[in-house]
Formats: sequence, C-alpha cells, structure tokens
Amino acid sequence: MYLNKVQLYGNLTRDPEVRALPSGQQVVTFGMATNRSFKDKSGAQKDQTEFHNIVAFGRLAEVMGQYLKKGRPVYVEGRLQTRSWESEGQKKYRTEIVVDNFQFGADGGRGAGGGAPKAAKGGDDFDAPKSEKGEEIAYPEEDINPEDIPF
Repeated sequence: MYLNKVQLYGNLTRDPEVRALPSGQQVVTFGMATNRSFKDKSGAQKDQTEFHNIVAFGRLAEVMGQYLKKGRPVYVEGRLQTRSWESEGQKKYRTEIVVDNFQFGADGGRGAGGGAPKAAKGGDDFDAPKSEKGEEIAYPEEDINPEDIPF
C-alpha cells in the first residue's frame, strides 16, 4: 500500500488566483507558509519558514478563492503532485499540494487580516445562508433543550 498525504497549517502568502480550465472547472492557486521553531546546537532559538504551492479544483476552488485572503491562516489536507513542462529548451518542475479538504484558520483572523465564515467560527463577514427559493433561512432564537432530542 502506498500513501501520499499532506497536512499543513499556515498562512497564505498571496491572495488566491481563481481561473477556469478549458473544461469549465474552476482552479485556484496560492502560496502558503509554514513555520518551525527549534534550538540549534548552541541552544539558540531558530525559526525556519517553508513555502508551499497550493492548488484546488472545483467547488473547493470557488470557496477558497472567495473567502481566503493573504495573511489568513488555513489548514489544508491533500496530496503532493509534481508537474513538469518545457520552457526555452529547459525542463522545469513544480511540486504542489493538491487540496482534498480544508478548514479556515482557528485564530478567526481578526488580528492577522483574516476572518472565518459563520459555519467555521461564527464570524459576521459573510451573507446568511439562502434557501432554495433565494430567501434567507430563519433560524430559531431559542437554545436547543437536550431533553427534546429523541435519542
């Protein structure tokens, strides 16, 4: 059995770029930075930053392009993929993380220029959900009583 799985939590280094493939499917690309702190041989604290190329397709691409912005934290799960092409007689390579799943960052982004949608963190940056007829969905104001749950 083989495994190609990547999990990253970091900040966007640039705004997502959304494009459409010739088939009409949406694709988004952006950069992401992850940090690592460690002590070197002399005991001094060191920070190391890694930069990653991220790509997502379809509905994920649409949502990521709409809500993510430079500097916001995000968690992505996916797989490594290396593409190659020829440019000016030289073979070029690019390794990317192809996203299967993602979550908005935990800090809510208020201090780092980010934000999270209502579904993820209760923020107020986004429109209320709409019903199939285009009307806003009205949620009850009262709390749910655990005794009312039938299981």
